[in-house]
Amino acid sequence: MDAGGHILYSFKLDCKSIINLYAGGAVNNEEYWAAAGEEIFWYQAPSITLDDSNPPFIRWYPDGVTNACYNALDIHVHEGRGEQLAVIYDSPVTGAKSRITYAELLDRVARFAGLLAAEGIQKGDRVLVYMPMVPEALIAMLACARLGAVHSVVFGGFASNELAVRIDDATPKIVVSASCGIEPARIVSYKPLLDRALEMARHKPKRCIILQRSQETAELVPGRDLDWQQSLQTAQAVDCVPVAANDPLYILYTSGTTGEPKGVVRDTGGSIVSLKWTMTRIYDTNPGDVYWAASDVGWVVGHSYIVYGPLFNGCTTLMYEGKPVGTPDPGAFWRVIAEYGVNVLFTAPTAFRAIKKEDPQGEYIAKYDISSLKSLFLAGERCDPDTLNWATEKLGVPVIDHWWQTETGWAICSNCLGIEMLPIVPGSPARPVPGYTVEVLDDGGNAVGPGDIGALVIKQPLPPGNFITLWNADDRFASTYFSRYPGYYETGDAGYIDENGYVFVMARTDDVINVAGHRLSTGAIEEVLAAHPDVAECAVIGIADEMKGQLPLGLIVLNAGVERPSKTIEDEVIQKVRDEIGPVAAFRQCGVVDRLPKTRSGKILRGTMRNIADGEEWQVPATIDEPAVLDEIAAVLGRLGRS
Repeated sequence: MDAGGHILYSFKLDCKSIINLYAGGAVNNEEYWAAAGEEIFWYQAPSITLDDSNPPFIRWYPDGVTNACYNALDIHVHEGRGEQLAVIYDSPVTGAKSRITYAELLDRVARFAGLLAAEGIQKGDRVLVYMPMVPEALIAMLACARLGAVHSVVFGGFASNELAVRIDDATPKIVVSASCGIEPARIVSYKPLLDRALEMARHKPKRCIILQRSQETAELVPGRDLDWQQSLQTAQAVDCVPVAANDPLYILYTSGTTGEPKGVVRDTGGSIVSLKWTMTRIYDTNPGDVYWAASDVGWVVGHSYIVYGPLFNGCTTLMYEGKPVGTPDPGAFWRVIAEYGVNVLFTAPTAFRAIKKEDPQGEYIAKYDISSLKSLFLAGERCDPDTLNWATEKLGVPVIDHWWQTETGWAICSNCLGIEMLPIVPGSPARPVPGYTVEVLDDGGNAVGPGDIGALVIKQPLPPGNFITLWNADDRFASTYFSRYPGYYETGDAGYIDENGYVFVMARTDDVINVAGHRLSTGAIEEVLAAHPDVAECAVIGIADEMKGQLPLGLIVLNAGVERPSKTIEDEVIQKVRDEIGPVAAFRQCGVVDRLPKTRSGKILRGTMRNIADGEEWQVPATIDEPAVLDEIAAVLGRLGRS
């Protein structure tokens, strides 16, 4: 680490671009993305690269014709790499393991696509996928893409009412599901949840295809439900259907959606080009490398980097049905890396905070040979410097915090290992990735100076692979994301850009609090709390105050084995904030909790905690991982006089 706090590495990475893509922080030119488009397979190559005549509805490669499944599977088999591993499946919660080659996966996908086609699925039809982390979820998604059908994956185990809302919005002809999902301590019965959702939904899908798992057998509804394995016995393999580049590849409903659904629509051509591009330029992978995105197919990371990105690039993708701890211990990730020779790991900071909490000294790492690992990428929420530094020290590889969203589909800011290794600045996801021009604006739409906090926005046009609209909601797409700052995409995140062009994402826009006229980032306070040696993870929320408008309140989770009194640690972190940020933060309230409420994708539910603290009406979010945590949070807030 140099004097400026930058983590430096002595190795050199090969540059994979003919131009300095970091110059100016952005590349939006048509010539560059036209060249990137030449790296994928087209039935009809596009003669037009960009149509920006109707902003914000930007269209890349508008006259191109391609197919996502062909680019993920057929092309590799036709190029002679059919025996290479495409998918590794590891399920510590069931003990199941399997390896699938590209040739085997192509056969299974083509036959399942044949089953869908026999049930009437055609180009443009919707298929809803409600599955656990099993290879069949990936197969169903690729089979839809093979036919030009639009898949909408809903996280397995999602509540019936939320599933019904998505069924009514996407109006699928078929639902693909499983009898159950498996958690470390319980079986989650999917079929009863699906049956209730179908009873509640106004739209009635024609058919449900159910994967029966050995852990629980579901009761099938005669005339509506088909058994996956039995139906496949007579299914005939089908070829890929050519689709227009701007035809939808999928609909993905953003986490936390309640009431009116918000379905992000991704197009086919832009997704293929951008995801294949990122696999080499951002993640520095080659065909045959083992890439592990430790997420779920129900989230955007699962779409981009469990299913599509690695397969577009000819990599081996790893599907893991387990947790970072507890399946069986804090060495779960290291066991998988060692067993399968994982080269790149992509997960959420919350996973590493969980590992650090259970194994603060990293003792489990030493039990495994993880020398295959070249890099770790973190995303999904802001990565505090303490977590990044801990991972860097324990793993000895570049740890890259990168920033992206469901709407973008791939990284907005990142250290691009396949282009040029930049100094790592803890707390920053580095500079904008080629294709993105990131700026910071104040409430009036004016640019702010280096180091000043404001709204992080992206200048149009967004690069290929970003969302093209919201399903059945063009007006909402324009008003929600593009109306406040004309000519820009509003990310909803707040932060600043330093004098070196490094972007710092400090909080969601509504988590920038105003304390007696001073704008403070909750993320900056969280950095201070996380740096305390006894703190495993933390959250800071802005609470209403009659005198100052808002005040920060902190909640901290302690590392395993800490025996010091909670009150002592609370007092220490309060003083630490006063010393490092100053009295202006007015940080006087902090409580120790056993755990923080999170969505299943690992995001901390700060908004719900803020509602509890302010005595406002609140509901248990559909995406919450463990609802009982909110009762514990309410009790601690009550002790602090905030509920």
